[in-house]
Amino acid sequence: MRRTQPSSFHVPGHKYGRLLDLLGSVETTTAEVFRSLMEIDVTELSVTDDLHDPSGIIAEAQQLAALCYGAEETFFLVGGSTAGNLAMLLGCCQPGELVIVQRNAHKSILNGLALAGAQAVFIMPQREVQTGLDCVPALSDVEEAVRRHPEARAVLLTNPSYYGAHVDLTPYAALVHDHGKLLLVDEAHGAHYGHHPSFPRSALQAGADAVVQSTHKTLPALTMGAMLHLQGERIDREAIRHALTMIQSSSPSYPIMASLDIARAMLDVLGSSMFDKGILGAQAFKQWLQSMNHDVKHSVKPGVALHDGGRGPLLEVVDGKKHRIIDGMDPLRIVLGDRTGLLSGYELQRQLEKRGCWVEMADPLYVVLLFGAAVSEKDIIRLQDALSEIAQEYSSIHTVRNADEGEPKAYINEASDFEYKRNEADWITLGEESERISKPIVFSRRGIDLSTTERIPVAEAVGRIAAEAVIPYPPGIPILYKGETITARTVSYIQKLALHGARCQGATDPTMQSLAVIADS
Repeated sequence: MRRTQPSSFHVPGHKYGRLLDLLGSVETTTAEVFRSLMEIDVTELSVTDDLHDPSGIIAEAQQLAALCYGAEETFFLVGGSTAGNLAMLLGCCQPGELVIVQRNAHKSILNGLALAGAQAVFIMPQREVQTGLDCVPALSDVEEAVRRHPEARAVLLTNPSYYGAHVDLTPYAALVHDHGKLLLVDEAHGAHYGHHPSFPRSALQAGADAVVQSTHKTLPALTMGAMLHLQGERIDREAIRHALTMIQSSSPSYPIMASLDIARAMLDVLGSSMFDKGILGAQAFKQWLQSMNHDVKHSVKPGVALHDGGRGPLLEVVDGKKHRIIDGMDPLRIVLGDRTGLLSGYELQRQLEKRGCWVEMADPLYVVLLFGAAVSEKDIIRLQDALSEIAQEYSSIHTVRNADEGEPKAYINEASDFEYKRNEADWITLGEESERISKPIVFSRRGIDLSTTERIPVAEAVGRIAAEAVIPYPPGIPILYKGETITARTVSYIQKLALHGARCQGATDPTMQSLAVIADS
């Protein structure tokens, strides 16, 4: 259509970007950038097909995507993996039915449970002691949850994690199917899995019934471009299709859909070679970091005290090689932390941003850098220069010897404000450590009656029932949801997030000094 220069007597109102001619005389660059996108921003015409009733080019594009990923049926999503997670739950659950869910699931999973009016039994994730990183629950915990709740409709897992930690889901699929249940997987961060020898198997290859992937996260698709893949006879495809018509816009973005088709086409044409540059770039960066750490350890300057047996920050990558639980880490993702604890993840993020390097996310211990398939040598060099500068700056000014006390003191050091214990990292916790499997929890679209709530200091919230959620974003994984009993460990973690200025959705108080709870009767 772009080549034929059609006359538009239909929506959208920008008329293939021509309305921007009025802007061109004022802001030429903006007009040019948006006009190129608007030229392909069309609507449902006889030649452009309909996402909600595809029979032409969209149907063909989805069929090609299914072939590319090994699915029996694939749906394009223009609302991100959020739309897929919502539709997956709405299509699989009737009101009151129960789903077994990994506790550190994305907030869209909780919203899907609420929209479906479903019940959830949460299973705690496994945690790597060395790094504090979480992955899917233990297979034995899933088996126990299924045994306790034979009425469960499905098991929903998240793999890989936001940090790129992953496990092989094949035994999980076998277990869940042996019990006659669906395996649903939020694979938002693994759209590239299964497409290179260095990548793990995808959830579809492992046998999952329904898999949601954020194509835009690691492949060349526009933001909000995602896919929902289905396979097998256990899943009700018509129910999923109907749910998507309710969740997705009736005016879907054609640029987003086109980008999904482009991403699929590139996978088909380029194959595994599409990712070689990103994988090699990540490997080269890790080697450079090891070399820098070696130089740091052997270059102590006179008058500068040592910290934890080393000199200044000691940045290291979580590589997954020595993990007992996690099978590995995403080769296109770098999880970087300061082994000495001088630099918190949040402070490292701030320092990198000051130097023009923008990371995917940060937490109290780590920053996550997504190298992806398109990382350039120039960007890697800029990152290396920034880290070298940060290491030099903190080595010079953060630790000095106090002559009177004989102990090192840290300055401009946020990480020192909380107890740095790598082996006892406080992360997402549901109840006590022994409570691996929760009791059934009812989710509903109805909010909590504000007249039954009160706001109290976070420090006084232990044992109370939360009336609001606390969701650090990114990654969008609730550490507290409405109706959950607040534990001491959850309070401690919220206070640490507040200390570092983390952004949290759901919390009314942006400083996170107070929480809304259900008032005592």
